[in-house]
Order: sequence, then C-alpha cells, then structure tokens
Amino acid sequence: MKGKLEPSERQKLIEEGKNLKEALVTLEEDLLKLTDELQQEAQSVPNMTHPDVPVGGEDSSTVRKMVGKPVELSFAVKDHVQLGKELDLFDFDAAAEVSGSKFYYLKNEAVILEMALVNWAVSEAMKRGFTPLTTPEIVRSSVVEKCGFQPRGANTQVYSIENSDQCLIGTAEIPVGGIHMDSILSESSLPLKYVAFSHCFRTEAGAAGAATRGLYRVHQFSKVEMFILCRPDESDSYHEELIEIEEDLFSSLGFHFKTLDMATQDLGAPAYRKFDVEAWMPGLGRYGEISSASNCTDYQSRRLGIRYRPEPSASSSPKKGKNSAPTQFVHTLNATACAVPRMIVCLLENFQQEDGSVIIPEPLRPFMGGLHIIKPKHIQN
Repeated sequence: MKGKLEPSERQKLIEEGKNLKEALVTLEEDLLKLTDELQQEAQSVPNMTHPDVPVGGEDSSTVRKMVGKPVELSFAVKDHVQLGKELDLFDFDAAAEVSGSKFYYLKNEAVILEMALVNWAVSEAMKRGFTPLTTPEIVRSSVVEKCGFQPRGANTQVYSIENSDQCLIGTAEIPVGGIHMDSILSESSLPLKYVAFSHCFRTEAGAAGAATRGLYRVHQFSKVEMFILCRPDESDSYHEELIEIEEDLFSSLGFHFKTLDMATQDLGAPAYRKFDVEAWMPGLGRYGEISSASNCTDYQSRRLGIRYRPEPSASSSPKKGKNSAPTQFVHTLNATACAVPRMIVCLLENFQQEDGSVIIPEPLRPFMGGLHIIKPKHIQN
C-alpha cells in the first residue's frame, strides 16, 4: 500500500484489508465465546486430592486429633436458643419478619461478644504474622467462579445480584484470593499471610431441621478468615500451621473439639486437602463444625492468574539485570479463625451455669470491657 500502485490495485487491497478486519472481529468474538466455554468446562473439574485423604463420603473422614473432654453439667442443659431468649441476646422473630427465616438480631451482651470474638481472632492472627484486611463484600461472578465456587445453578450457596455480574461473598477467601489476581509476585514477598474480617452471605439451599436451628446455620454472619499465598513446596507445611493456629485458638477458649481429615466427597472443588474442626455443643447434643482449613494448591491461582518468579539460585548465571526464570503459580490456603455465630453457640452452651448465667472465657474478657459473666436480667446486680 505504501508503494506506487495502480488505483484499481490499491482499491483491491483496501477491500482485502476491510475483509481481513471484519474476519478478525468475528474470530475474536468466537475466541471469547470458546474461552468462556472452556472456562465453564474446566470449572467442573475439581482439584486433585492429597494421597493421604480418606476416600468416600463424610462418614469416611478420619479423626486427626481430639482435644479436651465434653463439659459435665449437673443440671438440665439448655441450648443456645433457649439461653439467648432467657438472657435477651437474640431476636429471631423480628428478624424473620424483617428479612425472612435464618436471619437474626443480636442484642445486649451478644453484640459485645461478636465484636470481642472478631477483635480477639484478628489480634491473635496478627501476633502470628498475618496482615489484617477488611474486604469488599460484593465481588464479580467471575472471581467467585475462579475461586472454585458456583454462583449459578439450582444448589448454589451464592446470592447473585440481579441484572449485574456481581455476587455477595460467602467467605472472605474470595476477595482475598482476588487481591493479587493477574499479577506476578516476587519470590521474596512469599509467603503472603492475610487475616480478613467480613460479613458472609449464604443461601443455605436445602438446609433445614432441628440440627440447623438458631444461630447454627444462617444466611448472614461475621467471619474472620486466614489466607496464605506461598511457594508450592511450602503449602503442606502451611496447611499444618493453619490447623495448629485454629486448634490453639479453640483450646485457649476451653472448647472440647475434634479435628477431622475430611474424605474426598466432602472436599469441595478447590481443596486438595481439608481439615475440619468440630466442637462439642452440649445444648444441641452433638459436635458441630466451627472451622476448616484447606490447601487449594494451584487450583485457584491458575484461574486467578497469580504467579511468582523464582529468584535465581547462586549456581545459575542469569543475564545481566534480568531474571529469566519462568514464573510458577503460587499455592493458596484458607482457614477460619472465627465464624461468629457458631462460636457464640459453643460459648453459650459450654459455659452455661445452673442459675442461667454464662461465663466468658478469660481470653475474651479484655475485649468485653472486662465483663466476666452474662447474667439473667433478674440477677444482674
């Protein structure tokens, strides 16, 4: 086109250029469509599983550790719903009228207890080298999908926002996972450890029955989540570190609990291995899950595009001023430091007294303004 051409030849090339441009637009549209279809297909494939993970359903999960013994109460045991009513800590009826079932108001000391649990969990994680975050609680559907959760479908646990590509988060794992999306980290910056406070929203589709009453299974709750990005060769050891932190936290409050190595069918798509903590809840008369810790290896980082560039070794001789080492995907891990409603269930039911009061465990008292006990209003003084 830059040379000397006959007008007819020039026109012919102009037409050919237009045709190529139009064909390119069509190809790019087809590529986007195919990429999206490939992403959807890939998301139906779960992560690999650790060779030591028990094979089977939830009943096949094995006990890793048992801490403490069930509390022995010499009086008629109340569940947290009855205790909360008598101590004027909850209002489920008003919340049901305002918002629907599985919502709640916290009142009086329960409000202070929620704030105390959050501040205690965040401060404990910070002592262990975690950077505190608060996160967006609305994220793009694509980020939810890349973290391994399904925002659409009949059995989704995700609230989607109508006429948008956004969702409410079910865990801070999602926005924390997205904070380094499409980036290349330096090896020296790893591991990155975050502790994030957020509200969480879950549809709890299909959840019903006496075992899920009260605060045990709700649509909205506060949670403190730990999240680690690390080198692939370190993720197994950081998984052990996370479960040890959880065990330390719950032991310090005096809970009786067991740690489980969850079986393959209970891992969910992103987890390579998952440890659950189930605490004894005397009012419910059973163990209930209060926490989990998952190693997701590179399942999330591949989808989110989070990589790191290894530092050159002493024996290598990279080009001057340039690190030519190929990038690798980081491994991601997450663990619950404190899911507030279930922690309140545990606290009320395990530390209830015969007179109807509830003792506050010592580690929480500095965050409760020094309050040691929640008393029924008629014996407050």
